Order: sequence, then C-alpha cells, then structure tokens
Amino acid sequence: MMHLFAVLLPIFAIAYGEEIKHTHSTGFGGFFVDKLEYRTKNKDLKFQIYSFYGGDDHKLWVDVEGERGLKNSEWLLEKADLLFVKAISSSWDLRAGVGYAGSNEGGRSKLVLGVNGPAPYGFGVDANLNLTNKGELYGKLGAEYDLLLTQRLILQPSFEVSASTKKIEPIEIGSGLSKTELALRLRYEIRREFAPYVGVSWERHFGQTKKMVGERELINFLVGLKTRF
Repeated sequence: MMHLFAVLLPIFAIAYGEEIKHTHSTGFGGFFVDKLEYRTKNKDLKFQIYSFYGGDDHKLWVDVEGERGLKNSEWLLEKADLLFVKAISSSWDLRAGVGYAGSNEGGRSKLVLGVNGPAPYGFGVDANLNLTNKGELYGKLGAEYDLLLTQRLILQPSFEVSASTKKIEPIEIGSGLSKTELALRLRYEIRREFAPYVGVSWERHFGQTKKMVGERELINFLVGLKTRF
C-alpha cells in the first residue's frame, strides 16, 4: 500500500504547482457514460458514469462505477461518490466528499479524497484515497491516453492499480497490492456524443484479492459504448 501512496503524493504535489486560469464564469454541466461495456470472460456488464454541475472554480460531482453479472445476480458497486470539486491549478481538480462501495456481501460508506488532471505526455490521471466507516484505507490510481488515429478513430490505452491497508471482502479488495489492469480500447466517434468501441483488457489479482476473486489473471474482450448528454 505504501508504494501506491508514494505514487499518489507526488501527483497531489504536481497538481498544486500549476497556475489557475478561468474560462467559465457561469455554471455548466453534463451527464457522461464513460464506459458501458460487456466483458467476455467475466460475462458481465461494466459501467462508469459521472455527472457534474458548476463553474471552473467549484463543481458538484457524482461518480458511479461498478459491474453486474448477466448470468447471475452478483454485482459490485466499486463507488457511488458525491464529491465537491475545487480547481487547484489550470488543469487539476481536487475532489473531496462521501461515497458508498459494496456488493452482494454488504458494503461500506466512506470518505473520499482525490485529484484528477493531465500528467506529462498527455496522460489523464485519476488518483483517489478512500477511508471507510470501518477504518479501512484503500486507494486507486488510473491513467489513460487518447491517441487520434483519425479525427473519429481513437485508440485509448489505460492502466489501473489498486491497494488497501486491510482486507475488505464486500468490495473484493485484499490487503496490500490488490489488482492491476491494462486495457486497450478502439472507439469510433460517430458523433462526439456517441462512440461505440471494442477492446481487450488484462487483469492480474494479488494475494488476498486473488483468493476472493478465484483467478489470478483474466483476459477480457470488450464491446462497449461511450456517450454523453
């Protein structure tokens, strides 16, 4: 877990080091389906949805991510967070709020602290720490990059790593390094607001997480949709 914190702390520091520039003085917002995809090996539907409203300086943000089995009643809500977002630089946001994570086995309410913004070479970075009502601390670091092959065809590699100080069975996280995931998605923007995609992902589980999930490695082929309103 300390290795993940060692990565997250410099990201927080970089975010604070940039000058804030304002472009919107009035409120704006939207509803975004960042991922809605079928995964062949897991035989489930994974979703990542967020919505926000506010200006450049402050926003109210709702972030929901999870998965639902299509052949059984199993589900996992990785996060359902209500966040207050404050701009701390020209392109980085600090996020803080409350949330919930859970599955068929129960769940946890939690406090959330995170940052989001661009890293060098154009990678988008999302890093967060979560403190549950049971005193468990866990975190996740994600990065992705959009490579424009044409004006409409976009290749997106992504990487995620998560870790925890304790075993949290309801959300399938073991103590220490729990999971890494590499993915490659190729999407075609029929319109800016509507982009189907295909892809492949590779997950590796470690330690206690491997015992809970039941598999060390998973390769999934993906078929999905990215859209916004």
